[in-house]
Order: sequence, then structure tokens, then C-alpha cells
Amino acid sequence: MKKILLHICLFFSLICFSQNEQLAQYYYDKGDFEKAKISYEELLANIPQNMQYFLRTVDCYQQLKQFDTAEKAIQDRFTKYNQGSLLVELGYNYQLQKDAAKAKIYYDQALERIRKNPNEVYGIAASFDRKVQLEYALKAYQTATEIQPNFNFNYQQGLLYGQLGNFDMMITTFLDEAYTNPQNLVVIQNQLSRFITDEADVSFSDALRKALILKVQKSQDLFWNHFLSWFYIQQKEFAKAFIQEKAIYKRNPESLATILNLANLAIEEENQEIAKEILDFIVENTKDLGLLVQADSYLLELKISKATEKDFATINAEIEALLKQFEISPFSLSLQLIQAHFVAFNLKNPEQGKTIIKRALELQLNDYEVAQSKMELADIFLFEEKFNQALLYYSQIETDLKNDEVAHEASLKAAKTSYFKGDFPWALKQFKELKSANTQLIANDALEYFLLINDNTVADSTQTALKAFAKGDYLLYQNRNQEAIAQFQLILKTFKGNEIEAVTQLRLGKTYEKTAEFNLALSQYQAIIDHHSDGIYMDEALFFSAEIYSKKLNESEKAKPLYEKIIFNHQDSIYFVEARKKFRELRGDKNL
Repeated sequence: MKKILLHICLFFSLICFSQNEQLAQYYYDKGDFEKAKISYEELLANIPQNMQYFLRTVDCYQQLKQFDTAEKAIQDRFTKYNQGSLLVELGYNYQLQKDAAKAKIYYDQALERIRKNPNEVYGIAASFDRKVQLEYALKAYQTATEIQPNFNFNYQQGLLYGQLGNFDMMITTFLDEAYTNPQNLVVIQNQLSRFITDEADVSFSDALRKALILKVQKSQDLFWNHFLSWFYIQQKEFAKAFIQEKAIYKRNPESLATILNLANLAIEEENQEIAKEILDFIVENTKDLGLLVQADSYLLELKISKATEKDFATINAEIEALLKQFEISPFSLSLQLIQAHFVAFNLKNPEQGKTIIKRALELQLNDYEVAQSKMELADIFLFEEKFNQALLYYSQIETDLKNDEVAHEASLKAAKTSYFKGDFPWALKQFKELKSANTQLIANDALEYFLLINDNTVADSTQTALKAFAKGDYLLYQNRNQEAIAQFQLILKTFKGNEIEAVTQLRLGKTYEKTAEFNLALSQYQAIIDHHSDGIYMDEALFFSAEIYSKKLNESEKAKPLYEKIIFNHQDSIYFVEARKKFRELRGDKNL
């Protein structure tokens, strides 16, 4: 019985202690340092050896300008534990009092500790880093490695060089570390990528490019070709990445898988010309049936995306020929699904499309292949306006591959099905959940539809305009582009000046782009720019207009000011980074 009572007491003590810690954190985060100080002093009294509690207590003293109390606390702890990092704390306490001379004395003493015992570098360098004494943190690592050459702090030093703005040394240090310890390559590339995308001054990207090109020229090691290819991919310069990948392939022709991945990236970025060039290269240079099927599948999808009705017979014959070549098996599933989609959505023969998929489902497929097939079958049911059957198959995928990316895609399609059929409350609930999906594309898509339904329900409780808009979206889904255009035009006429107007103009613009009527697309985007400049679609109207001028009409001078407006007025736009890059290209910057 006594043991049970003891355990109960200990249990409640732990709960109370945890609550005290949360209370201290709450006061600290709130900026109520007087109350936070009292709480942390109590916590420290219970666990004196806890460094986190001690540092928070000292921080509270310093926030309250109680520098003498802070110094005494640090000195007492230094006397008791003799930790070199406490010398940094003493120096920083003087620095806060603007006594740089005394701060330097303690900082130098901390470095001297490392000279006597290099193992102290870990605590001392970390303490310098926490206090944003970056030069001293760097010196700490350098001092330790001078005395103990076996130590490796290249990664930490590379980060510090970057924070200090010394990009040349950051790049040199990171590249040396990546080559010496390839297991650190991914984490180093992640850090470099942050500077490539976030650094306002393009000099960093220019310096990294030059350093990598120099490595490629001086070394025969394919490691640097791979690294340079990675860099070009970050810059979305797929043609240059392809040059590096071809150089790699010539010396190591074992696999074209990485080149196929490059083609896929180019397709995702809508760079179809270079994607086709890469895929043609794969088809010409491999006998690997798996790669051939994948490459031919991508090539077919590219052709279909640009095809007009007069091309359909040729494409259909090409699909039949490929399936005859590779035969009907799990191996050629991607081609079978392309055929099913093509005959249903382009040739308007959904029954044949369903027959193709049902035949595929009789093959020995794995769970993902079954999900892919069911997804296409659901898409065709949706095409036929058989909403309940479509929802049934989407829900099966969600259940079979729970929490998988494919399941999230099925959830998004199920939400769109509810939206198409006019069940807006249920669609809104599903889109709200999908806004936090791990896949950015799904999350962005869900957010777009969530805002569409929410905004137009608030503005019009009858949802009349929203129902008309959903009908237009459904016509687009069915590939009935001209009917969709007529529907959106009717909405603009019927609901002129209403909440639905701006998004309708945006959708109409994208539809005109799809039908290659670029001037009509520009007129819709211009209407948003002129009449909805304070709305959420302004950045998209600017970016899509600029893309048409620069890519489709070859009128770069008209594109430049549009990209520039995004840079200066829409820094929070998802198109900001791309707009900045495009603007610099058009302006003729050499150090991109």
C-alpha cells in the first residue's frame, strides 16, 4: 500500500512539475520576464544541473537589466561546474552592457580553453552560435581543428560562412565536405538550395555555378557532373542539366533512369521542348523495356497535350502499335491507362475506356497499380456524370492506401466530384482538410477551391453563381472547352460586378490559353489587373500575362514590367521567385 501511495505521489509531482515548466515557458514567450524568472528559479532549484533552466533564468535577468545578478549566477555556476561555455555567457553579459572590452576578454578565454582541450569546442562553439557571435563560433571550430586535425566541422563552418555573407568560403567549404563525405551531400545541397532560392543577391548562384564548372573542368570525377546537373535543375535550366547528364551517360552508360527523372521534371515545369528531346534520347539509347515503356508513355502524353482533333487518329494508331509491341501485361500498364483516358476524354468513347481498364484490373497488379487503374476508372465515371460510381472508386483508393500521396490525390478528386455535382458543404469540408496535405500541389489545389467555395458562399447564400461556375469547371474537365468558354462568358454577363467575376476572368483566361487564343487570354487577365487589383488573383493575372508575352508572343518588353510588379508588389506570391528569375533574364543579367 505504501508503494502505491508513493507512486501516486510521484505521478502527481511529475504532473505539477510539467505544468510549472509550461507556465514558465508561457510567461517567457509572452515577454513577462518577471514572472518567467520566478518560475525558472523554482525549476532550477529543483534540478540545479539543468542547463536549459539556468540559461533561461539568466536570460530573464538580462531582459530585466539585472546584469549583476546574471553575472553572479554565471560565476557561481562556473565555479561549480567549470564549463567553458559559461565564459561565453559571461562575455555576452558584458556585451549587453556595451562593455566590448570585457566581453572580448571572456570570449578570448573561451577560445583559450579550446586550445588546452579541443573537446570543449562543442559547447563553446554552440554557445557562441546561440549568442550570434558568428566570427567567434567560426574561430572556435578553426582553433579546434588546428590542434586536432581529425575533427571535422566543415558543415558547421560552411553554415557560419553563409550567415556571415562570405559565400565564396561557404561554397568552397561545402563542396569540399560533400566530396570528402558523400553521405552529407543531400544535407549540403539542401542548405545550398536555401541560398539559391532565398538569396536576393544573385551573386551566390553565380559563384556556385562557377565553382562547380571549375570542378568539372579540372576533375574527371563524375561526382561534379552530377552536382552541376543538380544545380541546373534547381535553376530549372533543364537543357544545361541534360548536357551534364549526357556527359555522365557517355562514361557510365549503365542506366538512363536519372535522365528519365530529368524529363519528368521538365514536363512538370511545362518545358515540353526539352522534355521531348530528353525522351527521344532515352528511346534511341536504351534497350531496357521498363525505361522504353516509361519514355514512350511520357512522349504520348506530350503529344496528346498539344493535339488537335485532326491528330487523334494518328495518336490512337501509335498507342495501338506500342501496346502490340510491349503486349498487354502489368509491364505496359502506363500505356494502357493512357489509352483508356485518350479514348474516353478525347475520342469521347468512355465505354471503351472502361473496358480497357477492367481488362487491366484482371492482370497481376500490385496495390499501387490497382490504385492507378481504379483512379482512371473513377475519372471516366466522373466524365460520364456518374458521380456516385466515381466517388465509390475514389473512396476505395483512400481506404486501400490510407495516408499515402495517392490516397490524398483520390481525396482531392473526390472533393472535386462533390464540387461538380453541387454538394458544396461537403466539398468545402474536404478541401479544408486537404489544405494541410503533405503534397504541395494537392494543398495548393485544395486551398484554391476552398477559397472559391467559401468566398462565393459568403457573397451569395443561394450559391447561384457558384453553381454556374462549377458547371463551367466540369465542362473543362470533360474537355468541352468551347462550351466551357460560353459558360464562363455567360457568368460574366449575368453576374457582372459580383464576387465571382475575378475568378471567372482568370478561368476564362486559362481556357483561352489552352485553346491557343492568347490575345483573348490577355484581355481577361487585363480585366483583373484593371478592376480587381486589390483581389487575390492579381499576382496570377500579372504572371500569366507575362508568361504569354515572353513565351508565346515573343514580346519580352511587355513581359518585363509585369514580372517587375510581382517582385515589388506581391512578395508573398507563389510566383515571386520565378518572376524575379524571369525578370533578370529578360533584363539581361549575366550573373543569374
